[in-house]
Amino acid sequence: MKLTEIYKKKESVISFEIFPPKRDEELANIDATLDELALLKPDYISVTFGAGGTSNNNKTIDIARKIKEQYKIEPVVHLTGLYYDVTEIDEFVKELLDAGVENILALRGDINPNVPAKSDFPYAAKLIEYIKETTGDAFCIAGGCYPENHPDTANSVDEIRYAKAKVDAGAEVLLSQLFFRNRFFYDYVTHCRMADINVPITPGIMPPINAKSIRRMVDLCGASLPDFTDTILNKYGDNKEAMLDAGMAYATAQIVDLLAHGCDGVHLYIMNNPKVAKRLCDSIVNII
Repeated sequence: MKLTEIYKKKESVISFEIFPPKRDEELANIDATLDELALLKPDYISVTFGAGGTSNNNKTIDIARKIKEQYKIEPVVHLTGLYYDVTEIDEFVKELLDAGVENILALRGDINPNVPAKSDFPYAAKLIEYIKETTGDAFCIAGGCYPENHPDTANSVDEIRYAKAKVDAGAEVLLSQLFFRNRFFYDYVTHCRMADINVPITPGIMPPINAKSIRRMVDLCGASLPDFTDTILNKYGDNKEAMLDAGMAYATAQIVDLLAHGCDGVHLYIMNNPKVAKRLCDSIVNII
């Protein structure tokens, strides 16, 4: 089932993002993770994709196939363009078609100083346009969006312009980068609607349960930490259990507020931790 159909069927869509393990010996762990995630009945699960040269890309497609065939949940495969040429993208797309995958999250991809970029797909809209031109309606394509601006974007006007370019190229859903202040997301959606971007825009939420990881992610993606969140990290960052409780409470409050404001769902960055997913889903079971 394509994402567009899922969003039409449900008022509040719940989804997770996972990533392939880096080491082969950890692959067995993904089965245990998926066993637990499947019990939560997410509407879809997205699986991340690596830069050029990484062996994890085949794992991405294998995991997506498993999600669809074994767990009967729709997978969304991340596909990055910056480090691949047309021939490589064609091969990945063929593999996705063979695996029965119907949904792609098309991204430029993060800059990797150790991998030389290629010139065929320098930005996401170009990748979206190419997949649409070569596969027609075979896939529902989602794009990324950035409520606080992508680190490489000069200002919020350009950020909306880039989102519009993705939708005009064929993106039918937008999934947002993480953020910790909901007002950024609300303002972003308002500006998108003013720019005639009328596809579902789903907020991405990462519970701040690990101080080191959150600070690293904030540095990478350009999100900002409100004073309250920064206080939590400073206070509980060295206490694993306390940080977990505080972070889950913060994320739950974010999600409740987002759903109360009529968002079409939430996409949860769970860092392959099914316990985090379960606690969040349990805390909102009566409001979705």
